[in-house]
Order: sequence, then structure tokens, then C-alpha cells
Amino acid sequence: MKVIIIGGVAAGTKVAAKLKREDRSAEVTILTKGKDISYAGCGLPYYVGKVIADRESLVVNTPKKFEGLTGARVITGMEVTKVDRAAKTVEAVDEAGAVSTWEYDKLVVASGASPIKPPLPGLDLPQVFFMRTPDDAVNLRDAIEAGGIKRAVVVGGGFIGLEIAENLTSMGVRCNVLDMAPHVLPGFDEEIQEYVENYLAEHGINTMTGTRFEGVIGDGKVEKVQTDKRAIKADAVVLSIGIRANTAFLADTGIELAPNKTVIVNDHMQTSDPDIYAVGDCAMVTNRITKKAAWSPMGSTANITGRMAAKNITGKDVAYHGAMGTAVCQLPELNAGKTGLSEAQAKEAGFDAVSALTVIDDKAHYMPGADSFIIKLIADRKSRRLLGVQVLGKGAVDKVVDTCVAAIAMNATLDDMADMDFAYAPPFSTAIHPLAHGVNVLMNKLDGTLDSITPAEFAAGAAEGRKIVDVSLQPSIDGAPYVDLTRIEGEVEGLKKDEPILLVCAKGKRGYLSQNRMRYYGYTDTKVLEGGLTFNEVEIEEE
Repeated sequence: MKVIIIGGVAAGTKVAAKLKREDRSAEVTILTKGKDISYAGCGLPYYVGKVIADRESLVVNTPKKFEGLTGARVITGMEVTKVDRAAKTVEAVDEAGAVSTWEYDKLVVASGASPIKPPLPGLDLPQVFFMRTPDDAVNLRDAIEAGGIKRAVVVGGGFIGLEIAENLTSMGVRCNVLDMAPHVLPGFDEEIQEYVENYLAEHGINTMTGTRFEGVIGDGKVEKVQTDKRAIKADAVVLSIGIRANTAFLADTGIELAPNKTVIVNDHMQTSDPDIYAVGDCAMVTNRITKKAAWSPMGSTANITGRMAAKNITGKDVAYHGAMGTAVCQLPELNAGKTGLSEAQAKEAGFDAVSALTVIDDKAHYMPGADSFIIKLIADRKSRRLLGVQVLGKGAVDKVVDTCVAAIAMNATLDDMADMDFAYAPPFSTAIHPLAHGVNVLMNKLDGTLDSITPAEFAAGAAEGRKIVDVSLQPSIDGAPYVDLTRIEGEVEGLKKDEPILLVCAKGKRGYLSQNRMRYYGYTDTKVLEGGLTFNEVEIEEE
């Protein structure tokens, strides 16, 4: 069996390696346009910031090493320009312009995607960088080390853009992040995005959202970045606007493409031609929860689908259940992670979504390095099925996210998760695991034990007309009446039992405990502000 693989980064090399393990007799050839294969694209920002010291560390395998390890043939500098489905051949052009034809029994399209380069002025200046290949990262770090870059603009507030900004900042470069979208961190809910934007500003990274990038100004070098609002001084620009699937060579083949030009595949990673498969950034998959088409240009998805495609090519029957939008991102002293549906996405998908946001210790509070997680859980109101999670914190947010990946994949409800036997020791967790704590809060909300207002509802004015009552450990809100939780043993002086009250504390826990007591003593209209003062800005308006 002859198998031609177009593309040799994550997905293509995974297919090749697994194919040769499944069927050593298969004749596997990778044709790839670049000179590097199997490189760590997700690690590029960390090379820029010197977290990764050497370029060689970014390249997992050289062509020669990969051939020795797997038995697959690798030909670099070879761009596929045409696929003839009837003849079962591909046409390719090498760096010298020579054209060659390659026969296949099975074809794998793993051509990846390229960074979007809009037709705007100034993008050919030498201090304009992209971030897609090891050489991109090398060029940017070299420029920084040469001493000519003090101010940079990163165009694009996605995960790579923010990681680039973090690493530039660590190198002493002042950063602005531009994005046309209303907020950075796509896929997170708005209140989480706003929290992160404020946090980044406090750590020297200014985010300019809702701002259109219009080009670069400079005479022989980058001097300013032009936006629809104003020009920003800069010594360098890093474009991380997005990527576009490398599928132009398939345009006349009849292979079905999605509107964004990714290749449509079934759950076996087959295209509309059963002898042609597509994996990685150039392929459209499905969302595991909604079962609708989804694009998941992630190294993880590339490797998972590449492995499955190889099994199916060699005669096995393996179906891909779909991606869930899982992601994790390192920011300055803050990690952000998510999986599943955001609250907005869940509602758009037709779920009766309900959420709870909690601020929880990430490990035993008396341990060195203890901090907090901010966990937002989303579930379906009727079935109580977990739909999504978003986590912020200095600690291992990926642990919370990955646990929720497993729960969502197994269609777990909150009740299924409430008494899971999570690992506990003081250096790692709290006796009631932070995730279990978040689950309990959302269950209390669904059961009516907790009556609360989410940060999003608070920002939208849901607390208007309510008396704000400070129930923190110590008085923390200027102008608000203060109530000590431990002294609620009956009617609270100055508070009427039927007046609308908003209970606010540092994190939300004392608000819930205060509400519990006050209900017992006849207070009928109290609500707790989720996330407390840690997540929300609460001020008393002067009359």
C-alpha cells in the first residue's frame, strides 16, 4: 500500500509514524513544503522569551532522524500543487521548480494552515513578524537581543498572541495587544475576558479590543502601527491575527470544503473521497457536545486525529468523537483554561444553561504558594449535565480543565461529580477538591439553597435597587453597612426582613453563609454576589 502524506508537522508525522507501526509493509512518503518537520509550533512564544533556550529543542525530529525511527520517507522543500483523484496521483514542485508526480493508494492531507497576512501597508518591513515556524521565533528573538525593540504591538488577542505578549514582556519589551473582537481570549465568557484584560493591564500589557489594524507606518523600519482609532508607536509588530487552511491545491478536485476552506471529513477522518483523508489544522471536525462542525487547530487535535486516521487507513474501525474547544494559556502570573461550551455558546446551542462562578483555594491555605482558582462551571438546568468550565489561577488550572474534559466526555452530571474521590494532600489540593467545591456551589444554586447573582448579571444591572451589605471578614466596601457573619443570631439591626439585599464578601463564601443564616431568621429577599470582591468591582453610589 502506497500512502502519500501532504505535510510534515504534527498531524502528518503522527499519521506516518502510526501507519508504519500498524503496517510495516506500507510505503509511506511525506511531502512537505518546509525544511523542518515535527516542530513544536505551540512552543514558539517560549523560545522568544528564552524559556526554551535552543532552536533545536523546538524541532522534535529531523527528516533523517524521523526516517530512522519510523521507516517513513520524508521529502522536504516539496510543495504539492495538484491532486488527480481519477489517476490517484499528486503533482509536486520542489525548490528548484522541478515538477514530479507521485502515485498513491491512500492520500492524507495534513497541509496545515498559514498565518493570515492582510493586504495592508507596511507589512513587508523587516520588523514585522509572524509566529508559525521555528525561524519566525528565531528571527523575533534575534531582533530583541540585538537591542532595537523596546515597544511592540501584537495584532491578535488569541492564545498565541497573548503568549507572545507575555514572553515579550518578560524580555523587557512593552506590549500593546490589538484585536478587532470585543475581547481577548476567544471562547471564554465576557466577564472572564474582561477580568483578564484588567489583569493584563495591571501587569504591563495593554489590550486594545474592538480596534481594527490598518497597517504599519515607517521608513525602512517599523515606527508606528495604524489603527482605526489612532497610531501607536512601536519598534516591532507581531501578527497573530489567525490562520487559513492550506487547501488551495484542492479547489478543483471536487473534495468537499467548508466555508473557511478546511476539508470536511467524517468521524473516520475521510473526506468525500474515501481514499483521501484529512487531519490537523486543514481539516474540519465536530464538536463533541453539539455534534456540529467545529474547527480545532490545536496540536492536540492534530495528533489525536492523525493517530485515528492511520488506524483507519490500515483497516481498523475507529471513530473520532469530536473536539471540545479545550485550551490552556499561560499569562503573566496567571493561567487560563477552558473546555466545553461557554455559557453564551451553551445558550446559543439551545441548552437552558446555568452557571456559577466561585473563588476557591487552589490548595490548603496554610501551604507555601497557596493561592486561588476562579472557576466558572456551566451546566444544563434540567438534566444537570456539565457543559463547560473556565478556570483562572496561578496554579494548575489544567488539572481542573482536564477533569472536566473527562466528565463532559462521559456525559456526567453535577451529581455524578459531587462525590468523586479526588486526590488530596495539602501541597496539591484542598480536602474538598476545588472542582468539587465549584460543583457543590452550582448544585446549591440549582437546588435553591443558594440564591445568587453572577458577575455578568451584576455588570448588567441585576443588583439595581438592592441594598449592598458588606459581609466580608473585615469591612471592605466604603459606604455599605457591615454585618459580621458570626453575629447573625436573629434580626440584623438596620436591615428589614423584606427589603432586597445583595450580600457581598471577598470571594462569595461568607455571602452564602450569611444568606443561609438570614433566611432562617426571616429575611426573604437576599442574593449573594458570586465571586465577591475578588472578581467584581463594587461601589456604593453617593446620594
